[in-house]
Amino acid sequence: MTEPAQSPRFEPEPERPVDDAGDGDGKGIYWVLKNVVVGPPVKRIFRPKVEGAENIPDVGPAIIASNHLSYADWIFMPLVLRRRVTFVAKSDYFTGAGIKGRFQRGFFKGTGQVPIDRSGGSASEGAIKAGLKVLERGDLFGIYPEGTRSHDGKLYKGRTGVARLALEAKVPVIPCGVIGTDVVAPPGKVVASFASPTVKFGEPLDFSRYDGMEGDRLILRAVTDEIMYKIMELSGQEYVDMYATKAKSLEGRATTGAPKKVRKSDT
Repeated sequence: MTEPAQSPRFEPEPERPVDDAGDGDGKGIYWVLKNVVVGPPVKRIFRPKVEGAENIPDVGPAIIASNHLSYADWIFMPLVLRRRVTFVAKSDYFTGAGIKGRFQRGFFKGTGQVPIDRSGGSASEGAIKAGLKVLERGDLFGIYPEGTRSHDGKLYKGRTGVARLALEAKVPVIPCGVIGTDVVAPPGKVVASFASPTVKFGEPLDFSRYDGMEGDRLILRAVTDEIMYKIMELSGQEYVDMYATKAKSLEGRATTGAPKKVRKSDT
């Protein structure tokens, strides 16, 4: 149910939360969906496995940073936890009209989503503010540092928004490796297999040694790389030191034979 670098700014996310992001509404809806409507049949059919759930604190704020293989990641990861995890979702899901629109608003708010406006503005600053608001409530904030789903099952370079958020909020980061969701629901498929995905949570990462350094581009990169290394250990994926968006673009050009366009961010 949820991104090139110039000092002192961190690498921007491609989405901007709207003003009412992360207001905490819909907890009752979330409980019903998780424990009555959606959760029980999904658990019964797919039998997801979880490792390291004890690394999730019973109370208090924390960031859960995960790899991203499938749209199903935001279903299975929160499903194996007792606490609600807040992610981000397109703002379109919160503004629809009619019966369908009302259902979408209720579903995405209830499942802990933060509305994201993809049009213009300071996307990176907006994302940080939304995450801080969730963490200030004492909740769990889920984030995919790669910024987009992996198109080939590999783990790609993380965007540094996760690092700045961790340092500004002064909260731990819990690495998460999701395995098998790309088999259950690969790109373009709603459900392709009833395989059992696995969700692994690592020990919380403490970055308090970098307090006050959230404006240092090199520190943000070091923190992000440490997080991605832990995610790689949990997921078992091959790591590629390239942003997923660039890798997808290069693959698309190779397929179509189009010439590569060199941008300043690629140099």
